[in-house]
Amino acid sequence: MAQINKPTDYFNTKLYTGNLSTNAITGVGFQPDFCWLKSRTQGGTGYDGNHFLFDNVRGVQKYLRGNLTNAEGTLSTSLTSFDSDGFTLGALDNINNSGDSFVSWNWLASNTTASNTDGSITSTVSANTTSGFSIVSWTGNGTAGATIGHSLGTTPSMIITKSRSAGGGWYTYHKSEGATKFFQLSTNDGSTSNSTIWNNTEPTSSVFSTGTAFDNGTTYIAYCFAEKKGFSKFGSYTGNGNADGTFVYTGFKPAWLMVKRTDSTESWGIIDNKRQIYNPNNTRLFANLNVADDTSELGIDLLSNGFKIRNSWLGNNASGGSYFYMCFAESPLVGTNNIPATAR
Repeated sequence: MAQINKPTDYFNTKLYTGNLSTNAITGVGFQPDFCWLKSRTQGGTGYDGNHFLFDNVRGVQKYLRGNLTNAEGTLSTSLTSFDSDGFTLGALDNINNSGDSFVSWNWLASNTTASNTDGSITSTVSANTTSGFSIVSWTGNGTAGATIGHSLGTTPSMIITKSRSAGGGWYTYHKSEGATKFFQLSTNDGSTSNSTIWNNTEPTSSVFSTGTAFDNGTTYIAYCFAEKKGFSKFGSYTGNGNADGTFVYTGFKPAWLMVKRTDSTESWGIIDNKRQIYNPNNTRLFANLNVADDTSELGIDLLSNGFKIRNSWLGNNASGGSYFYMCFAESPLVGTNNIPATAR
């Protein structure tokens, strides 16, 4: 498959300002299927800074909060449409408070849904095999070894799941830790061994496996990501505990990076190329917290071919600490169009 030369056709960060009214956000560059919205300023009466996640499989107005374990909610004033160049919001202060700054992280799937019968449970899927991203919904049956079709055509490197119809954890798989362990996006916990999540079974090019933790009759959503050269990377590294930190080669210039410590309790730190446009990038949000933009620690250099840690913060560079990451590209190091990435 040809390398993606323009990653912003499939993933893009878009900043916006709230207006507490109908707010059409444009400039994403495509019609997104998965929008992850977060306040950067966190203020206002009756307002919170939770992470709000929307996707085209569950449908507009239906949200999950990434830092909480609540079931899916529905609000007519939340995200009201996925548009050709972005999305439209209603007057919900959590994601559209007047004058506040927000960030949206947007992924393209297929703009459609289809039934997938590859697994033992039929799923509803919106998939993009070019960029390695799919959104999957299914109803659990509570049995060990149930399989769910993901439609990627290649093995996913990371899977983030959440119960929709009931409260429950954000069970997360990352290839660096394998299917005997899991993480929760909504907590700072390190890796946990538990066979009831993935049934100790690695995903394949067609399905992923679930255990008894996925309850009978409960509906679920999964965001599945496969690694694609020049566009996405899902790997691991070891920290060295000093300001001349670890360099991680990705093969592209990063646009978005999330890092999680695996051997201890630390938050999921997220940086991107839009909230801060220069190195070192120290403007963080945390997937498991409802805090505003945090700049309390020194940052990370986003380079033409990867990223380099420039701090000794335990969340991404403890001496001997183990970490995994999830990263998407601004541009490939050198595309098939022979255009090289430039440093910041």
